[in-house]
Amino acid sequence: MHHFEMRNGNLFAEEVPVSELVRTHGTPLYIYSAATIRRHFETFDSAFAGLRHLTCYSVKANSNVNLLRLMGSMGAGLDIVSGGELYRGLAAGVPAERIVYSGVGKRPEEIKEALSAGILMFNVESLAELVRINDIAQGMGTVAKVSFRINPDVDPKTHPYISTGMKKNKFGLDLEKSLEAYALARDLTAIEPVGIDCHIGSQLTSISPFLEALDKILNFKAKLDEMGLSISYLDLGGGLGITYNEEEPPHPREFGEALTARLRDMPLTVILEPGRVIVGNAGILATQVVYTKQTPSKRFLIVDAAMNDLVRPALYDSFHRIGEITAHDRPPVKVDVVGPICESSDFLARDRELPGMEQGEYLAVYSAGAYGFAMSSNYNSRPRAAEILVDGSQARVIRRRETYEDLTALEK
Repeated sequence: MHHFEMRNGNLFAEEVPVSELVRTHGTPLYIYSAATIRRHFETFDSAFAGLRHLTCYSVKANSNVNLLRLMGSMGAGLDIVSGGELYRGLAAGVPAERIVYSGVGKRPEEIKEALSAGILMFNVESLAELVRINDIAQGMGTVAKVSFRINPDVDPKTHPYISTGMKKNKFGLDLEKSLEAYALARDLTAIEPVGIDCHIGSQLTSISPFLEALDKILNFKAKLDEMGLSISYLDLGGGLGITYNEEEPPHPREFGEALTARLRDMPLTVILEPGRVIVGNAGILATQVVYTKQTPSKRFLIVDAAMNDLVRPALYDSFHRIGEITAHDRPPVKVDVVGPICESSDFLARDRELPGMEQGEYLAVYSAGAYGFAMSSNYNSRPRAAEILVDGSQARVIRRRETYEDLTALEK
């Protein structure tokens, strides 16, 4: 249940009519359901109750500090990939010892900030990064806990742009190079190797790639045991998919049962990094029809949400379900739903059958809670959308709509 449902011809977000929200706050408008986020987090986290584990929400999916605070209050840790995400996590009150720092390009100042905060560990992606972390930690008089991101060369069978665990990807170290990295880490004075990290991709709709990667990682761990390295954390990343269209991803329970069967008797704390599966279906993007347009070959709905608000369709040719906010009894029409940006790739849907819409009416773009606002921009000098969090019958602005003044505020 995602807590967005039609009642008597009107779309509700929990107990609040979406039509009321768009009238009050305008469009484009991101709307999130707190009940959905709570339910998804609890469902995911409880699936691994049979293991020592820490569920570290992947901040890049949706980084609004209010959502981080909500999940942190339920015991979530965070998977971060930048100093800015570290800042957000700490501002949300998430303890630093529940934060894991991933990413291929950590800058010196970001490493210093993370060491000063006392994060749980760095997921290291190159020998050069390892040496840099050691040098910085040494200069600060501290020891950095690290794991290495192992690239197991497993095909996650997902979109190539969100596949991350194959030889051709920029992420991690291959198995042979990883042994070299752990040997070096063992000898560095300001490094403590404590974990193994693996993340093979996003929007996975089968657990078999996870299990294939796990087999390789466990074989690799046995080699580390022979080297005298004591590994206490196994970070299996995130990537579990959601339903956008007709996908049938596994339930977290199925994933949890499979991992528990293999890892129950091992002295390891398992770290999981869900993002999309927690917030993806917890949000919608509301938009208004600005114009309708008929050409000899196409009918267009020109809406006020654009690729700067939701880039996934333009970037990945991704499907998002679209529906009316107030139902009208009209026959379906095949349309392209497009935005006002001056790019041919500015579309939310193509050749989609929707009830006949008229100028001034509203649409909801579903499954927009992940990689929606987080990937938005000011392209074409468009102010970014407002964000609303609905919790039962209460709705509050958790990010105000940008103004024209905001667009130039940092320009000197």
